Amino acid sequence: MQREAEQKDVPNNFPGIPPFPDDVSTAPLLRLSSGKLLEGDPTEHKRLFQASTDIGFFYLDLSDSDQGSSLLGDADDLFQVGERLFELSLEEKKQYDFSGQNSYFGYKGQGAAVVDKQGNLDRNEFYNVSKDDIMGISDPLPAPDTLHKSRARLGSFMQGSHAIVTLILDILNDQLALPKDTLSNLHRQQAVSGDQVRFVKAPPQPVDDRRTALGQHTDFGSVTVLFNRLGGLQVLPPGADAKWVYVRPLPGHAIVNLGDAMVKFTNGLFRSNIHRVVAPPGLQAESTRYSLVYFARPEDSVMLRRLEGSDLIPAIEDGQTEEEINSKDWIIRRALGRRVDRVNDLDFEKSAGTEQLSRRIKV
Repeated sequence: MQREAEQKDVPNNFPGIPPFPDDVSTAPLLRLSSGKLLEGDPTEHKRLFQASTDIGFFYLDLSDSDQGSSLLGDADDLFQVGERLFELSLEEKKQYDFSGQNSYFGYKGQGAAVVDKQGNLDRNEFYNVSKDDIMGISDPLPAPDTLHKSRARLGSFMQGSHAIVTLILDILNDQLALPKDTLSNLHRQQAVSGDQVRFVKAPPQPVDDRRTALGQHTDFGSVTVLFNRLGGLQVLPPGADAKWVYVRPLPGHAIVNLGDAMVKFTNGLFRSNIHRVVAPPGLQAESTRYSLVYFARPEDSVMLRRLEGSDLIPAIEDGQTEEEINSKDWIIRRALGRRVDRVNDLDFEKSAGTEQLSRRIKV
């Protein structure tokens, strides 16, 4: 795979942001072109399949297509919305923590979840905005004025992100030779699902106590589309001797990765790679890290199990069992299973994702 540092035509850093250092190890992710994917370029389609089976992470250049450029514009505006959102008082933000209603939407304060087996707490603030709310599929949730005023922009961003997700799903569907629209029909935009936009804020960590801000995990759903400008995201590539490496943010690009549902649908052929968030490297560690994410998940009622219809998907082995769980219950278990204020007897392993299935197949 070609490292992003070898792409000479891509600016290395974002204007006004401390530079990402050149002396840290970075993940060798493929850089794919949204323009070529949209045009049906067969080589680019194969590269997407390669990235999905090798590590499950890739860069997506959005600057080379009208659809991608529009999404970049929405993301730029929503970064500003996110900054205003987290400037609200903690008392006001806590009014929108809906975890007591068994919901993963709304606000999550810093230190609300366990990040490792040692019991360390997270160092991020989240605000999760429901796709169903913004698209009028469900009743609207209470929200701060900052978000009420941004519903149109959020809707545009969700539609653009979902279009990218559908493009990826359709290409992977064809590469697997599944019946037409098998994957996209499990992720209809107007169906009830756990799809969401997440705003993230991670303040600078103490100089003498820089550690994991968000513990190692796999993503809950199908496809994640991430926009960030500071480093801090790390992946653990497959392999017994693998070491954590940074994913360097690139201007004009989203970082895309597959989630647990794609592993379950393909019985481990596709990879939902382990990743975490730590303090940004170098001078970036002194800055507040904001991120904007679109999480695409299967519709609530979809059962997370091996799909039929493709000879490329490994068969269920003797002794292998598939858990009977639908998308909604899987996401609730994973999203709330490590909340210290919601779980009395926290079981770190029970709230894990598909790490073992991926490693059983790949290593």
